Amino acid sequence: TMLWVGWFGFNAGSALAANGVASSAFCATHFAAASAGLTWAAIEWIKRGKPSVLGTCSGVVAGLVCITPAAGYVTPMPALLMGVAVGAVCFWSCTTLKSKLGYDDALDAFGVHGVGGTLGAVLTGVFATRATGATTDGKLLGLLEGGTLLGAQIVAVAITWALAIGATFVILKVLDATMGLRVSQSEEIQGLDLSQHGEEGYIFI
Repeated sequence: TMLWVGWFGFNAGSALAANGVASSAFCATHFAAASAGLTWAAIEWIKRGKPSVLGTCSGVVAGLVCITPAAGYVTPMPALLMGVAVGAVCFWSCTTLKSKLGYDDALDAFGVHGVGGTLGAVLTGVFATRATGATTDGKLLGLLEGGTLLGAQIVAVAITWALAIGATFVILKVLDATMGLRVSQSEEIQGLDLSQHGEEGYIFI
């Protein structure tokens, strides 16, 4: 809840004024987050027999991530559609894709933030509209209004992915050469709270 409310300040506050663009961004943020959370929960309900709080919260975060690049440029109904899309896509990426590729991502940062942010950036190029009052520049209008933003968004996403992959590779190599990327098996079994920090993170009574 705190994250959701805080995100309103992040997206709507980017207008730097209490105006129509800010209120539109506020509404778009809410619609996307709510529809993404409900979509994730619905898919869990269908596939697993019941929804989960963790899944619903993951869907909400995916919706917030997805709508962020578009918040000031899309109206509420496209924001709702973006939420539905990202809820479904991120559920797939955090379950099926993660299982197939076998990567270690305990917090699903890639599945939610990486995939959700990418989808949001691309869909901004589809749904961006002059109706919010944020822009009248044809270069900042989406595909549905005959603008050319979609191509620019795809190029920006490709550059961002290349930078993220390259920088991550360098950082991991430096860490591996200095302190190592993983602790020993015995330390992992003991628990990182004790083996690395010398204290217990949780006390059971």
